[in-house]
Amino acid sequence: MTESVVEVRQLSRQFGKTLALDEVSLQMQPRLVYGLVGANGQGKTTLIKHLLGLLRAQQGSVRIFGLDPVRHPVHVLQRIGYLSEERDLPEWMRIAELMRYTAAYHPHWDQSYTRELLDRFGLDETKKVKELSKGMRAQAGLIAAVAHRPELLLLDEPSTGLDAVVRKDILNAIIRTVADDGRTALFSSHLLDEVEQMSDYVFMIHAGQLVLQGSLDEIKQQHQRLTVCFATARDRLAQIDGILAAEQHGTSWDVVCNGASEQVRESLRAMGGEVTHSRNASLQEIFVARVGRDRLAAFEE
Repeated sequence: MTESVVEVRQLSRQFGKTLALDEVSLQMQPRLVYGLVGANGQGKTTLIKHLLGLLRAQQGSVRIFGLDPVRHPVHVLQRIGYLSEERDLPEWMRIAELMRYTAAYHPHWDQSYTRELLDRFGLDETKKVKELSKGMRAQAGLIAAVAHRPELLLLDEPSTGLDAVVRKDILNAIIRTVADDGRTALFSSHLLDEVEQMSDYVFMIHAGQLVLQGSLDEIKQQHQRLTVCFATARDRLAQIDGILAAEQHGTSWDVVCNGASEQVRESLRAMGGEVTHSRNASLQEIFVARVGRDRLAAFEE
């Protein structure tokens, strides 16, 4: 059996009266891209900080490559690439200086790969960080994170404020390459369609708890979106086991169900409803059904 790149067991973290992480357990394997989704303030960044060893587990354990990142920071961080949402880069440095500075901390820095990415993104090495646009800053930060070809790449909201072209460069060209090289990538994103497009496996976090995790294909197959029509308008649907969310549109309802969709269909038929359309639910529909539309609004702010 392949050894886990990341293994988190019963991890809890509290800030004052706020429980940021509540007994979170997860594993990450090589050659996979993992998507981490959840509304702002629900625990995504706190989890990533534990993986980096920036926070010590108050309860439970974190192991990266079998090591505690707090006790063995050098051995762990040399094998990790990280890009934060803030993209905190030295403002006074030129891009070339940033690359040399970062390379000094990584014995396996790949200069030819650095050059390839600089050319691909069209970055001018003589420009200072403070002169870069949001997109260029993200690209420079990403090169600094991946040019040593890390075994684990952590991206915290890498697409914030970026246009579609830059997002495609970062996610499609880089994350996919990392995974195809037998490495592992975890990225959190507020763009659920982006997570759905790029991820092999998804972690959905809410109020510090993992409310859903699994391969993307399995999660979508387990959640169906049904359109059901009634002869007359109904103000409400009776409670039916398996329905996670329902939304009315005149005489029809759109429902998202989990698991035994045939039992849901039978219950709807018994109520006088006819299922006129069905398909696998999208990740956004699953998120709304499990977490709530108000959380989606906060998620997209």
